[in-house]
Amino acid sequence: MTRSTYILIFVIFNITIGKAQTGMDILLDEIERNNKSLATERQYLEAQKLFYRTGLNPENPKVEFDHLPGRPEGAGTQRELSVTQAIDFPTVYGKRRKVSDELIQKAELEFNAARQRILSEAKHACIDYIYRKNLAVEFDKRSGHADALFLAINKQMQQGESSILDVNKVKLLQLDINNQAAVNTTSLRSLQRKLDELNGGIPVDLSTLEYPLVESLPPFEVLDSLIEANDPEIKVLEQEKQISKEQVGLTSSLSLPKFEGGYHRQSILGQKYQGLHVAMTIPLWENKNRVKTEHARLTLSELESVEHRNMHYYQIKELYDQYLFWKKTHNDYQGILANASNEQLLNKALEAGQLSLIEYLMEVRYFYEAIIKNLEAERALHEQIAELYKFEL
Repeated sequence: MTRSTYILIFVIFNITIGKAQTGMDILLDEIERNNKSLATERQYLEAQKLFYRTGLNPENPKVEFDHLPGRPEGAGTQRELSVTQAIDFPTVYGKRRKVSDELIQKAELEFNAARQRILSEAKHACIDYIYRKNLAVEFDKRSGHADALFLAINKQMQQGESSILDVNKVKLLQLDINNQAAVNTTSLRSLQRKLDELNGGIPVDLSTLEYPLVESLPPFEVLDSLIEANDPEIKVLEQEKQISKEQVGLTSSLSLPKFEGGYHRQSILGQKYQGLHVAMTIPLWENKNRVKTEHARLTLSELESVEHRNMHYYQIKELYDQYLFWKKTHNDYQGILANASNEQLLNKALEAGQLSLIEYLMEVRYFYEAIIKNLEAERALHEQIAELYKFEL
């Protein structure tokens, strides 16, 4: 199938499933409005547009006046006035404007690429924040269970059914959970500050931030074609190639003769002479090798575009494979954890004396580790999706 066919399939796919704006989308819109780096990039874009629109018109007219008193006395005074206008070969102006338009389009694409990088950074920070928030909920649950276990073991020790060693083991469990929770809280605050910074220093509300709904991605060929057609970095390279093509035409036109026309008046000893001034430059040496240089740059742009496309293809393939891996991993953990109540079963076994405390702690750590790996797989899955769909930002 052709690229346009792939894109059409994907458009139909998207219309079928529909995409509602999420809390993350709303937050990213806010960051786009307030981000200081983006404001700077917008101003730079406007400056670049103005710069590329300069120098498109003919040179300014030139006015010259000479007043030359003669020697010896009585020789008279010579006066000359000339008004001239230099003009490039007519085709130069149209080609120069084409190059200007292409450069402006490239500047806009570079702005889009910079905008995408900033919003992608913000989106990954949001994903990390959600992961940390889910961790915080898990650590709160663990802390409650550890506290309840401590009370039970402490009571058993007072009744002579347990020892101080068992109490210390539970204390170590509590300490481990509390330390992990504290590290996680620090990371949450750091991510909050980072998102505030990306929002231009305006605090953002992250209390309702949740992962977007995970939907099945289209086949790799469809997604790869869509990314290639919409990714601003690829568009920048394609635009550079187009600029090089236009530069070849402009340089060729600049190698054609230039003209100069105007009015010339001369007066001396009471005699006046006036009429038209016409001149033409003969293109012999000034632009030597410039056309060859632009052809070489065009070839370079084409090679860079092919190189980037090849590299980009394998980057997307790696991301897609990682998406499939993390999707399966997350689903596997979800399936196991959804059908298991390991913690409750372990608590009952401990209370019934079927497990020693050390056995209980070892088993519960396996359960806790599985939960953490499930949360990590969920974060990794969303990170791969975010990177694959970066072109939509």
